Amino acid sequence: MQTKLTNGVETLVAEAEPECNCRKQVGILGGNFNPVHNTHLLIADQVGHALGLDQVLLMPEFLPPHVDEKKTIAASDRLAMLEAAVSDNQLLSIEKTELERKGRSFTYDTMKALKAQHPDTDYYFIIGGDMVAYLPKWYKIDELLQLVQFVGVRRPGYPDTSAFPIIWVDVPLMDLSSTTIRKKVAQGCSIRYYVPEAVREYIIEKGLYLDEI
Repeated sequence: MQTKLTNGVETLVAEAEPECNCRKQVGILGGNFNPVHNTHLLIADQVGHALGLDQVLLMPEFLPPHVDEKKTIAASDRLAMLEAAVSDNQLLSIEKTELERKGRSFTYDTMKALKAQHPDTDYYFIIGGDMVAYLPKWYKIDELLQLVQFVGVRRPGYPDTSAFPIIWVDVPLMDLSSTTIRKKVAQGCSIRYYVPEAVREYIIEKGLYLDEI
């Protein structure tokens, strides 16, 4: 509040509120997360902080939109592991749209739905540097570019240039994959420090991946 003098009388006048940009900046990291591991979490956290995002959502797919069938475990188990993995990080959360829709989902359809639900949000879609070269093959890529800003995580051996507008971010990466973790579990090897401890305990408790070839 401030005072205004009129005809010798002071009156209180409310100060104008400064105009603010109330749009949210949200990152999305999609994947099968079978299981979620420490590299997934490292990428999400580092990109979120590097770009000053309000939140980064890990978005598990119900079924991969690939021609070749990908074997995966139940969505409920993958979701439970994700929830355990992000529970201690306020920056990270989970987007369940594709799990709730079920079936195969294309990124364009998902992001179109999310933009309709959250018109005040700008989305940053995070992909590995190895995936950038495949962007021309993505379903409705030109329309998708109107819905999201792509963020590329640099990877050794892959170019960091593209005909598409990409924000590049450096993230220290481990040579780690969900496939490796599943095979280690099946072989009776330790996966401690490959995944969050809560995820490791869940895998053991539920007896997951014991039949992995």
